[in-house]
Amino acid sequence: AFTPFLWLLKVRDWVWDVLERETGARMTHSFGRIGGMAAPPTLTFKDDVLRLIPEVHKVVKETEIMLIRNRIFLDRMQGVGVLTKEQALSYGVTGPMARSTGLPYDVRKDHPYMVYDRFDFDVPVGEDGDNWDRFMVRLEEIRQSIRIIEQAIEQMPDDGPINVDDPLIVFPDKNDVYTTIEATIAHFKLVMEGLRTPKGEVYSFTEGGNGELGFHIVSDGSGTPYRVRVRPPSWYNLAASREMLLGGMIADIIPTFGSVNMIGGECDR
Repeated sequence: AFTPFLWLLKVRDWVWDVLERETGARMTHSFGRIGGMAAPPTLTFKDDVLRLIPEVHKVVKETEIMLIRNRIFLDRMQGVGVLTKEQALSYGVTGPMARSTGLPYDVRKDHPYMVYDRFDFDVPVGEDGDNWDRFMVRLEEIRQSIRIIEQAIEQMPDDGPINVDDPLIVFPDKNDVYTTIEATIAHFKLVMEGLRTPKGEVYSFTEGGNGELGFHIVSDGSGTPYRVRVRPPSWYNLAASREMLLGGMIADIIPTFGSVNMIGGECDR
Protein backbone atom coordinates (compact mmCIF):
# COMPACT_ATOMS: atom_id res chain seq x y z
CA ALA A 1 0.00 0.00 0.00
CA PHE A 2 2.95 2.33 0.52
CA THR A 3 4.20 2.00 -3.07
CA PRO A 4 1.29 3.80 -4.81
CA PHE A 5 1.47 6.47 -2.11
CA LEU A 6 5.06 7.20 -3.15
CA TRP A 7 4.13 7.05 -6.84
CA LEU A 8 1.48 9.73 -6.36
CA LEU A 9 3.83 11.84 -4.25
CA LYS A 10 6.13 11.80 -7.27
CA VAL A 11 3.30 13.10 -9.46
CA ARG A 12 2.56 15.83 -6.94
CA ASP A 13 6.19 16.92 -7.11
CA TRP A 14 6.00 17.11 -10.90
CA VAL A 15 2.97 19.39 -10.64
CA TRP A 16 4.69 21.50 -8.01
CA ASP A 17 7.70 21.86 -10.32
CA VAL A 18 5.46 23.48 -12.95
CA LEU A 19 3.84 25.74 -10.36
CA GLU A 20 7.22 26.76 -9.01
CA ARG A 21 8.49 27.71 -12.46
CA GLU A 22 5.37 29.80 -13.02
CA THR A 23 4.91 31.47 -9.65
CA GLY A 24 8.13 31.07 -7.69
CA ALA A 25 6.51 28.91 -5.01
CA ARG A 26 5.61 25.24 -4.85
CA MET A 27 2.55 25.41 -2.57
CA THR A 28 1.38 28.84 -1.38
CA HIS A 29 1.93 30.46 -4.74
CA SER A 30 -0.87 33.08 -4.32
CA PHE A 31 -0.87 33.79 -8.05
CA GLY A 32 -4.45 34.98 -8.27
CA ARG A 33 -5.27 38.61 -7.63
CA ILE A 34 -8.49 40.58 -7.25
CA GLY A 35 -9.19 41.48 -10.84
CA GLY A 36 -6.71 39.12 -12.47
CA MET A 37 -3.29 37.55 -12.02
CA ALA A 38 0.07 38.49 -10.57
CA ALA A 39 1.88 38.00 -13.88
CA PRO A 40 1.24 36.58 -17.36
CA PRO A 41 2.04 32.90 -18.01
CA THR A 42 5.58 32.13 -19.09
CA LEU A 43 6.31 31.23 -22.70
CA THR A 44 6.87 27.57 -21.77
CA PHE A 45 3.80 27.14 -19.56
CA LYS A 46 1.57 25.39 -22.10
CA ASP A 47 4.33 23.03 -23.22
CA ASP A 48 5.26 22.23 -19.61
CA VAL A 49 1.66 21.26 -18.82
CA LEU A 50 1.13 19.25 -22.00
CA ARG A 51 4.36 17.30 -21.43
CA LEU A 52 3.29 16.47 -17.89
CA ILE A 53 -0.21 15.17 -18.68
CA PRO A 54 0.81 11.81 -20.27
CA GLU A 55 3.14 11.09 -17.35
CA VAL A 56 0.34 11.74 -14.86
CA HIS A 57 -2.00 9.48 -16.83
CA LYS A 58 0.59 6.71 -16.76
CA VAL A 59 1.16 6.83 -13.00
CA VAL A 60 -2.57 7.05 -12.24
CA LYS A 61 -3.21 3.99 -14.40
CA GLU A 62 -0.40 2.03 -12.71
CA THR A 63 -1.77 2.99 -9.31
CA GLU A 64 -5.25 1.85 -10.27
CA ILE A 65 -3.98 -1.51 -11.56
CA MET A 66 -2.03 -2.13 -8.36
CA LEU A 67 -4.91 -1.31 -6.01
CA ILE A 68 -8.26 -2.27 -7.50
CA ARG A 69 -7.56 -6.04 -7.31
CA ASN A 70 -5.54 -6.01 -4.12
CA ARG A 71 -7.52 -8.13 -1.64
CA ILE A 72 -6.15 -6.35 1.44
CA PHE A 73 -6.96 -2.95 -0.06
CA LEU A 74 -10.46 -4.05 -1.03
CA ASP A 75 -11.18 -5.43 2.44
CA ARG A 76 -10.20 -2.11 4.02
CA MET A 77 -12.27 -0.07 1.57
CA GLN A 78 -15.42 -1.85 0.42
CA GLY A 79 -18.34 -1.53 2.83
CA VAL A 80 -16.21 0.38 5.34
CA GLY A 81 -16.85 3.95 6.52
CA VAL A 82 -20.28 4.21 4.93
CA LEU A 83 -21.95 7.63 4.69
CA THR A 84 -25.49 7.65 3.33
CA LYS A 85 -26.90 10.24 0.97
CA GLU A 86 -29.29 11.44 3.68
CA GLN A 87 -26.45 11.85 6.19
CA ALA A 88 -24.38 13.77 3.65
CA LEU A 89 -27.25 16.18 3.05
CA SER A 90 -27.91 16.55 6.78
CA TYR A 91 -24.28 17.47 7.54
CA GLY A 92 -23.87 19.73 4.51
CA VAL A 93 -21.18 17.52 3.01
CA THR A 94 -20.07 18.49 -0.50
CA GLY A 95 -17.34 17.57 -2.96
CA PRO A 96 -16.07 14.02 -3.59
CA MET A 97 -17.46 12.83 -0.25
CA ALA A 98 -20.98 13.87 -1.18
CA ARG A 99 -20.67 12.58 -4.72
CA SER A 100 -19.54 9.18 -3.42
CA THR A 101 -22.96 8.82 -1.76
CA GLY A 102 -24.80 9.42 -5.03
CA LEU A 103 -25.31 13.19 -4.82
CA PRO A 104 -24.29 14.59 -8.24
CA TYR A 105 -23.60 18.11 -6.94
CA ASP A 106 -20.60 19.96 -8.38
CA VAL A 107 -20.47 23.76 -8.27
CA ARG A 108 -18.65 23.84 -11.61
CA LYS A 109 -21.61 22.08 -13.26
CA ASP A 110 -24.57 23.32 -11.23
CA HIS A 111 -23.42 26.93 -10.84
CA PRO A 112 -20.73 27.49 -13.51
CA TYR A 113 -18.34 30.36 -12.81
CA MET A 114 -15.43 31.86 -14.74
CA VAL A 115 -15.23 29.74 -17.94
CA TYR A 116 -16.36 26.33 -16.68
CA ASP A 117 -19.42 26.51 -18.93
CA ARG A 118 -17.04 26.14 -21.89
CA PHE A 119 -15.60 22.82 -20.73
CA ASP A 120 -16.92 19.34 -21.37
CA PHE A 121 -16.38 17.08 -18.35
CA ASP A 122 -18.24 14.49 -16.31
CA VAL A 123 -19.08 14.50 -12.60
CA PRO A 124 -18.07 11.12 -11.09
CA VAL A 125 -20.75 9.78 -8.73
CA GLY A 126 -20.67 6.74 -6.43
CA GLU A 127 -23.47 4.67 -4.93
CA ASP A 128 -22.56 3.32 -1.49
CA GLY A 129 -20.68 6.22 0.13
CA ASP A 130 -17.97 3.93 1.52
CA ASN A 131 -14.19 4.25 1.45
CA TRP A 132 -14.11 2.46 -1.90
CA ASP A 133 -16.51 4.88 -3.56
CA ARG A 134 -14.61 7.86 -2.17
CA PHE A 135 -11.39 6.41 -3.60
CA MET A 136 -12.91 5.69 -7.01
CA VAL A 137 -14.59 9.10 -7.24
CA ARG A 138 -11.31 10.86 -6.53
CA LEU A 139 -9.45 8.63 -8.97
CA GLU A 140 -11.89 9.49 -11.75
CA GLU A 141 -11.78 13.17 -10.81
CA ILE A 142 -8.06 13.18 -11.59
CA ARG A 143 -8.92 12.11 -15.13
CA GLN A 144 -11.73 14.65 -15.41
CA SER A 145 -9.40 17.37 -14.14
CA ILE A 146 -6.95 16.46 -16.89
CA ARG A 147 -9.78 16.80 -19.44
CA ILE A 148 -10.53 20.27 -18.12
CA ILE A 149 -6.85 21.27 -18.18
CA GLU A 150 -6.43 20.08 -21.78
CA GLN A 151 -9.44 22.14 -22.89
CA ALA A 152 -8.25 25.17 -20.92
CA ILE A 153 -4.79 25.00 -22.50
CA GLU A 154 -6.34 24.72 -25.96
CA GLN A 155 -8.62 27.73 -25.41
CA MET A 156 -6.11 29.93 -23.55
CA PRO A 157 -4.89 32.87 -25.67
CA ASP A 158 -1.16 33.39 -26.10
CA ASP A 159 -1.30 37.08 -25.23
CA GLY A 160 -3.64 39.80 -24.03
CA PRO A 161 -4.51 41.52 -20.76
CA ILE A 162 -4.34 39.52 -17.51
CA ASN A 163 -6.17 42.07 -15.33
CA VAL A 164 -9.35 44.11 -15.61
CA ASP A 165 -8.81 47.71 -16.63
CA ASP A 166 -9.85 49.31 -13.34
CA PRO A 167 -7.27 51.21 -11.24
CA LEU A 168 -9.63 51.13 -8.25
CA ILE A 169 -9.30 47.34 -8.12
CA VAL A 170 -5.97 46.37 -9.68
CA PHE A 171 -2.56 47.42 -8.42
CA PRO A 172 -0.51 49.44 -10.92
CA ASP A 173 2.48 47.84 -12.61
CA LYS A 174 5.51 47.63 -10.32
CA ASN A 175 7.73 49.45 -12.80
CA ASP A 176 5.26 52.35 -12.79
CA VAL A 177 5.14 52.31 -8.99
CA TYR A 178 8.91 52.71 -8.85
CA THR A 179 9.10 55.43 -11.50
CA THR A 180 5.93 57.58 -11.30
CA ILE A 181 4.33 59.41 -8.40
CA GLU A 182 0.81 58.71 -9.70
CA ALA A 183 1.28 54.93 -9.62
CA THR A 184 2.94 55.14 -6.20
CA ILE A 185 -0.05 57.03 -4.81
CA ALA A 186 -2.53 54.60 -6.42
CA HIS A 187 -0.66 51.63 -4.93
CA PHE A 188 -0.54 53.28 -1.50
CA LYS A 189 -4.26 54.11 -1.52
CA LEU A 190 -5.25 50.54 -2.44
CA VAL A 191 -3.11 49.12 0.35
CA MET A 192 -4.16 51.58 3.05
CA GLU A 193 -7.82 52.14 2.16
CA GLY A 194 -8.64 48.73 0.75
CA LEU A 195 -10.99 47.77 -2.04
CA ARG A 196 -14.23 49.70 -1.58
CA THR A 197 -17.15 47.41 -2.35
CA PRO A 198 -20.80 48.49 -2.61
CA LYS A 199 -22.83 48.38 0.59
CA GLY A 200 -24.66 45.07 0.94
CA GLU A 201 -23.88 41.38 1.27
CA VAL A 202 -22.97 38.50 -1.02
CA TYR A 203 -22.27 34.78 -0.83
CA SER A 204 -19.78 33.55 -3.42
CA PHE A 205 -18.70 29.94 -3.76
CA THR A 206 -16.44 27.75 -5.87
CA GLU A 207 -15.66 24.04 -6.14
CA GLY A 208 -12.55 23.25 -4.12
CA GLY A 209 -10.71 19.96 -3.95
CA ASN A 210 -12.79 18.88 -0.93
CA GLY A 211 -16.10 20.51 -1.84
CA GLU A 212 -17.88 23.85 -1.81
CA LEU A 213 -15.64 26.69 -0.61
CA GLY A 214 -17.84 29.70 0.14
CA PHE A 215 -17.40 33.24 1.41
CA HIS A 216 -20.21 35.31 2.90
CA ILE A 217 -19.21 38.98 2.93
CA VAL A 218 -21.13 41.89 4.43
CA SER A 219 -19.97 45.32 3.28
CA ASP A 220 -20.70 48.70 4.83
CA GLY A 221 -19.24 50.48 1.80
CA SER A 222 -15.79 51.01 3.29
CA GLY A 223 -12.50 49.36 2.36
CA THR A 224 -12.84 46.89 5.25
CA PRO A 225 -15.56 44.20 5.31
CA TYR A 226 -18.11 44.57 8.12
CA ARG A 227 -18.23 40.77 8.41
CA VAL A 228 -16.69 37.79 6.62
CA ARG A 229 -17.74 34.17 7.12
CA VAL A 230 -15.85 31.36 5.40
CA ARG A 231 -17.58 28.08 4.58
CA PRO A 232 -14.73 25.54 4.44
CA PRO A 233 -15.70 22.12 3.03
CA SER A 234 -13.46 20.14 5.40
CA TRP A 235 -15.32 21.35 8.48
CA TYR A 236 -18.56 19.73 7.32
CA ASN A 237 -16.82 16.64 5.93
CA LEU A 238 -15.01 16.05 9.22
CA ALA A 239 -18.20 16.49 11.25
CA ALA A 240 -19.79 13.69 9.22
CA SER A 241 -16.91 11.30 9.95
CA ARG A 242 -18.65 10.38 13.22
CA GLU A 243 -21.38 8.65 11.22
CA MET A 244 -18.76 6.83 9.15
CA LEU A 245 -16.90 5.44 12.17
CA LEU A 246 -19.76 4.38 14.46
CA GLY A 247 -19.96 0.60 14.74
CA GLY A 248 -16.72 0.00 12.87
CA MET A 249 -13.39 -1.45 13.89
CA ILE A 250 -10.65 0.67 15.43
CA ALA A 251 -8.39 -0.35 12.53
CA ASP A 252 -10.94 1.17 10.12
CA ILE A 253 -10.30 4.66 11.50
CA ILE A 254 -7.10 5.09 9.49
CA PRO A 255 -8.43 4.42 5.95
CA THR A 256 -11.75 6.10 6.72
CA PHE A 257 -10.16 9.25 8.11
CA GLY A 258 -7.75 9.27 5.18
CA SER A 259 -10.66 9.17 2.74
CA VAL A 260 -12.06 12.36 4.31
CA ASN A 261 -8.87 14.25 3.32
CA MET A 262 -9.21 16.61 6.27
CA ILE A 263 -7.43 19.98 6.02
CA GLY A 264 -6.64 21.10 9.56
CA GLY A 265 -6.66 24.82 8.84
CA GLU A 266 -10.28 24.63 7.68
CA CYS A 267 -11.41 22.97 10.92
CA ASP A 268 -9.96 25.54 13.34
CA ARG A 269 -13.29 27.25 14.02
